[in-house]
Amino acid sequence: MDRLLIEGGAPLNGEVRISGAKNCALPLMAATLIASGKHSFSNVPRLRDIMTMRSLLAHMGAVSEHGSTLEVDTSDIHTLTAPYELVKTMRASVLVLGPMLARYRWARVSLPGGCAIGARPINLHLKALEQMGVEIALEHGYVVGEARKLRGAQVRFDQVTVTGTENIMMAACLADGVTVLENAAREPEVVALADYLKLMGAQIEGAGTDEITITGVRELYPSSCEVIPDRIEAGTYLAAAAITGGSLRLKGLRQEHIQAVIDKLVDTGVSIESGCDFLDVRGNGRLCSVNIETQPYPGFPTDMQAQFMALMTIGDGVSVIKERIFENRFMHVLELERMGADIQLDGRTAIVRGVKKLSGAPVMATDLRASASLVIGALAAEGRSEITRIYHLDRGYEAIEKKLSAVGARIERVSGRGE
Repeated sequence: MDRLLIEGGAPLNGEVRISGAKNCALPLMAATLIASGKHSFSNVPRLRDIMTMRSLLAHMGAVSEHGSTLEVDTSDIHTLTAPYELVKTMRASVLVLGPMLARYRWARVSLPGGCAIGARPINLHLKALEQMGVEIALEHGYVVGEARKLRGAQVRFDQVTVTGTENIMMAACLADGVTVLENAAREPEVVALADYLKLMGAQIEGAGTDEITITGVRELYPSSCEVIPDRIEAGTYLAAAAITGGSLRLKGLRQEHIQAVIDKLVDTGVSIESGCDFLDVRGNGRLCSVNIETQPYPGFPTDMQAQFMALMTIGDGVSVIKERIFENRFMHVLELERMGADIQLDGRTAIVRGVKKLSGAPVMATDLRASASLVIGALAAEGRSEITRIYHLDRGYEAIEKKLSAVGARIERVSGRGE
């Protein structure tokens, strides 16, 4: 099993190009099921989750090739079942449910898996689909949906759900009538999906606000688009530069997508300057401790909580970090403590008292963003760290060790025994 060896203490200097966002690419890939034919996407990252979605689509009959662009041909879909073997490792697999119901009025999808960061039930998806006329049954770990007639509905989500918003928006594209989604997710990835669906012929208004209106049409057609930059990858590299006291230029990102992260980093004393499609970040000595509270977009993203906590472990003072999205997203705390961090947990709140330095240690990744936090901590730690179970990392970061080593990190991926 692969692991990372990191010798800390080297400041990062140079330029990093941000990859395409997997959380944008995955719903786009699912959306290909709505329209028969050849779809094309550029700037798709090469990640484990992308491979999983390709395998899922291939199981259904779609043919895909991932060269300079990702091409998906959905002309010959022959099964409407998303099996457990392909869905269990990735929650985003549930995004095929809406498109299949829209086009075929029937679907059988395994209950999803993914990172163990807390309960992420799909009951919000199912409740909305039932409002649209879908009969839902749970059979042997599978969701089976059937709709003799898919109709528009007034849907209000009890809580903000990104995949729920995306799933129902796709289903509504071919429904009879108008669907209004209230308390909808506002994330850039939702907007990107809506933009692609409109290129396919959908009628969607309000994406990027908390109310989205979809007027159903009779048919959609294949199209092509570019995947937006990964805002969480960008935030991760910003934190890596800050904690090492380095100076990085990040290319190919959209600043407006990570403004909440930038604002907090500036509060810590980090210098950030922006250009047309780049950010220059420079660490300026010891970091000031600041408080954060995760919120739905455009608030501080839960997917940056772990990385920011790593940053605060060597902050000057005390940082209070409140996790408002997931109830079990502090599993990285014990691993950071192995590196010398001083963190106290109280429910969904972490109190981080900054220490003078971290020490390299053997640590284990527990989920995707926890993996990134351990890398960030290890980059600043004194001595060598060994990070195991980095298959979590490979789900969401494209060639992270290559990108980091190119800007001065002493990092190496090795294969061998270990958990």
